[in-house]
Amino acid sequence: MSIRSLLGLDTRAERYTYGLDPVAGYVSTQKIPDRWVATTCGYCSVGCGMFVGVKDGRAVSVRGNPDHPVNRGNLCPKGLSEHHTIDASNRARQPLLKRDGRFTPIGWDTALTTMAEAFRRVQAEHGPDSVGVISTGQLVTEEFYALGKLVQLGLGTRSFDGNTTLCMSTAVAGYKGSFGSDGPPGAYEDLERADVILLIGANIADNHPILCRRLQANPGTTLIVVDPRVTKTAMMADLHLPIRPRADLALLNGLIHIIIERGLVDHDYVDRHTTGFDALKESVREYTPARVAETTGLDPGLLYETAAIYSTANAAFIAWTMGVNHSTKGTETVNAINNLALITGNIGRAGAAPFSITGQCNAMGTREAGFASSLPGYRKFESAEDREALAGIWNVPVERVPAARGLAYPDIIEAALERRIRALWIIATNPVVSFPNLGALTQALEGLDFLVVQDGFHPTPTSEFADLVLPAAIWGEKEGTYTNSERRVSKVNRAVEPPGEARPDFNIFLDVASALGVKEELFPGWSVPRDAFEEWKRVSAGRLCDYSGMTYEVIEEQGGIQWPYPAGATDPAATRRLYTDGVFQTADGRARLIPVTWEPFPEQPTGEFPLVLNTGRTVEHWHTRTKTANVPILERLSPHAWAEMNPRDARGLHLKAQDSVDIVSRRGRIRDIELRVTETVAPGQIFVPFHYAEANANQVTQSAFDPVSREPNYKQSAVRVERSCPSGGLGASLWRRSERP
Repeated sequence: MSIRSLLGLDTRAERYTYGLDPVAGYVSTQKIPDRWVATTCGYCSVGCGMFVGVKDGRAVSVRGNPDHPVNRGNLCPKGLSEHHTIDASNRARQPLLKRDGRFTPIGWDTALTTMAEAFRRVQAEHGPDSVGVISTGQLVTEEFYALGKLVQLGLGTRSFDGNTTLCMSTAVAGYKGSFGSDGPPGAYEDLERADVILLIGANIADNHPILCRRLQANPGTTLIVVDPRVTKTAMMADLHLPIRPRADLALLNGLIHIIIERGLVDHDYVDRHTTGFDALKESVREYTPARVAETTGLDPGLLYETAAIYSTANAAFIAWTMGVNHSTKGTETVNAINNLALITGNIGRAGAAPFSITGQCNAMGTREAGFASSLPGYRKFESAEDREALAGIWNVPVERVPAARGLAYPDIIEAALERRIRALWIIATNPVVSFPNLGALTQALEGLDFLVVQDGFHPTPTSEFADLVLPAAIWGEKEGTYTNSERRVSKVNRAVEPPGEARPDFNIFLDVASALGVKEELFPGWSVPRDAFEEWKRVSAGRLCDYSGMTYEVIEEQGGIQWPYPAGATDPAATRRLYTDGVFQTADGRARLIPVTWEPFPEQPTGEFPLVLNTGRTVEHWHTRTKTANVPILERLSPHAWAEMNPRDARGLHLKAQDSVDIVSRRGRIRDIELRVTETVAPGQIFVPFHYAEANANQVTQSAFDPVSREPNYKQSAVRVERSCPSGGLGASLWRRSERP
């Protein structure tokens, strides 16, 4: 009998729980915890509840929380190994100042004084907006709220945004346009209650694997997957629509055309709860099945079948992720998704919603409270009433509250290139790997007068450019809340102390406020995240994202609470979904049906660059691998980048599987990556994961952005593939890796 059987272990999570090495198969007493700390996973937006096992002050294991309503005890590979990130060898442990090209350790007082003086000097010479701040989606909401006040009211710059613009701003803009406000209308429960699920550009099997459990719990549903690749998720589908790259908007308009022409519209819902139907009907008239089939590459019969399945469902659910968002037409595509849901009445009911699956663990928190794309509480910069309400809560003159949004992330980089922004503060993000068109980004960073990088890790490709590095605590070392994709606010707790002199971001923000001389004005009496949470509750009260009835204690007791949860609320399930009454956040309470037009993607293939590049993720890694590259089991599972190519294209280039190739565009070259020859990619296309700094996909991506959301068009770059130089090929790099101690 195996040790696993003797211990009665049924899951990998339990093997970690009891200290069983999943490879060697023995019990390690060093990994049996003294205590367990409940918290929420710090990777993606699913928001899994988990316990961190602590022994002798160190995080030694994790296990899923079986009572948490999101994941019910399950964790993905990243979550199962998350405790390893805390003790990574490249943790930032002390402030560092670059002198004569070398980083020198300094004390916190010197670091904060140096930073404040540099920022004020730049602003005195070049204006308040000449200092830019780029945040993340991985802080706790209390930190986002404090940072927004500090930047906008204390530092006084409007050049402020987060890296959530690189992944979720399109969903935000689309929701605002259609419904009058940001906020995903549905819930994870809808995946189990829908009789039709339509996934568009959403490979949840790799990117949000715990949500696949919801699909498995609903065997009676019809699953339709729209994706150019035969992804793991597409392999689960009842119907896979392998559309041509960026043809999703044409497909959606074509489905709406068929639904209208076949008389399948829910006219009762449309008449009572929407405006703009006649204009929408006219706008899709030209999207005939024949035209849409030509654009998408799909058979017309598939279009009719999909339209019939979706429109006749009792409850139809649409979800999407980066396949929709990463596009210059992304906002319009989200509007089209919302149009499809609205004309069939598939919103505000169990199993029926247009649902954006968010990327980072707390992207929702920054959208609600972060003071970047909107004022806190989904208020509008341009609304005098909203500004006056906040000024009253904060006890500041209303003139201090910005009346217009400042620069979005891509525009901050453009302003740095043009020397309009002279200093930059980058917090918990790694744009040297994650931002498109690497050459333009590095030129912008090199031209700055002063760059501060605040991160839990150093060195990173971005922190190497810094003049000042501030060491921050990470997941497992600080307290607050995250809000997941279904608007569920969950508690985050400290399990261990940060290493060395690292501090929680919340404390750093208060310290910077003190150095700037604004702490007592903006944060009177604040010392812990709960202080920010209590003020945020007042700011959110009466808004769509109302937190005012929540407390840390009730959040933990319930395993998270979905907003809105106003003061006096007693039933956490009462607001599972938004818009159940058909009243939207617009002036007249009606949703907007917005006509949109498909266009070809910006960079079409040519004779010189004949292939269309698609970028994406793999289940083992997270974003730029700042964390997961230091988790041995994950790194062993996926140690290096690769390119996927159809056999027909490989034969034409005389390439075979495991050849070492370069991917080349007009902007740069990804060198020395493994070729995988597979039918999962269509002819004329190529797929590359974007996680790997040493094979940076953003060396070839383009500076093209959605005009509304400012989200990058990471996909659909025109490229060619070349055999790599033998002296620098994959074989050599793998040999060097194997020789490491």
